[in-house]
Amino acid sequence: MTAVRAAVLGEMGRPAPYSASRPLEIRTLELDPPGPGELRIRVAAAGLCHSDLSVIDGSRPRVMPMVLGHEAAGEVLEVGAGVEGFAAGDHVILAFVPACGACGPCRAGRPALCEPGAAANGAGTLLAGGRRFRDPEDPGAVLHHHLGVSAFAEQTVVSARSAVKIDQELPFELAALFGCAVLTGAGAALNATAIAAGERVVVFGLGGVGLAALLAALDAGAEVIAVDRVVAKLELARALGVAHAVTADAATVETLRALTDGGAEHVIETVGSAAVLAQAYAATRRGGTTVTVGLPHPSQELSIPAVSLVAEERTLRGSYLGSCVPARDIPRFIDLYRSGRLPVQRLLTHRIGLDDLNAGFDRLAAGEAVRQVLLF
Repeated sequence: MTAVRAAVLGEMGRPAPYSASRPLEIRTLELDPPGPGELRIRVAAAGLCHSDLSVIDGSRPRVMPMVLGHEAAGEVLEVGAGVEGFAAGDHVILAFVPACGACGPCRAGRPALCEPGAAANGAGTLLAGGRRFRDPEDPGAVLHHHLGVSAFAEQTVVSARSAVKIDQELPFELAALFGCAVLTGAGAALNATAIAAGERVVVFGLGGVGLAALLAALDAGAEVIAVDRVVAKLELARALGVAHAVTADAATVETLRALTDGGAEHVIETVGSAAVLAQAYAATRRGGTTVTVGLPHPSQELSIPAVSLVAEERTLRGSYLGSCVPARDIPRFIDLYRSGRLPVQRLLTHRIGLDDLNAGFDRLAAGEAVRQVLLF
């Protein structure tokens, strides 16, 4: 076993500010060696994402207690039995759906919908069903994994199916962002809808995922309109080259329709709110596509005019993991970054340490950060 410091979420729903209620407790845990098909990873960098915050505040229920964190990059330290294609010293980006490669969705080229991967993520285990963290002060306690990654730890064990090998030139603090923000956002723009040069694209929500979608849409030649409540994020969107930056308010849909002559060809919603998704759908033109990547609370329901789907030939689709194949799309997006077409570095606003995590989630909840990266 290896002793590691890690952030453990013991219960969901503690009140903000988190710097006071401290839902994430930094503890020293024991990490078992990797089992067959698994890797032990030194986590070098991990991003703070709204999907983590949604677990902390209870809007995305998960099994507790849990070692949180799902967006990360690091170095392979140890390779489990039967693993091919990885060796100690390799640099990897971790994807938050461990794709088995054998189920129906995996065989169809849709690893984001991997059935064993979804079951493992829901149960808080690795793909093979195991858990590798132990509490030395309570040996009988069960510590769950977050989306097969558990990145808020100095080291973690993951399924090799969660890892994508990269070259060693990409800085870890940027590499981590490709595991969720870029994969989800850029993937939604480039995989879940077909954007043509000159078309209008609206992006609701300018966190890391929304801004990654915005960057990808700009690279595709679209006229992009950004929507958010936070002035600083709208200013960043303007600096990145959007045509319009719209403050989210009661008149958002009317404003967007006026700017797009009745609606945009493509609208991407990243907020995780059924009410915002309804706005996104209403801001989409006849024949257009609305893509949602946000994860609202399971109790939220969406109401839209059913007839519009047929009479207006509308498309409403979800996109999980950016509808990506990580082994294919992570290298593709890294190439776009290196060519200057996907300036991912603009998403990184804060670098923090493990002991700063609770305050970091206060910052995220207040809209005062785009992507914060935890560095070890």
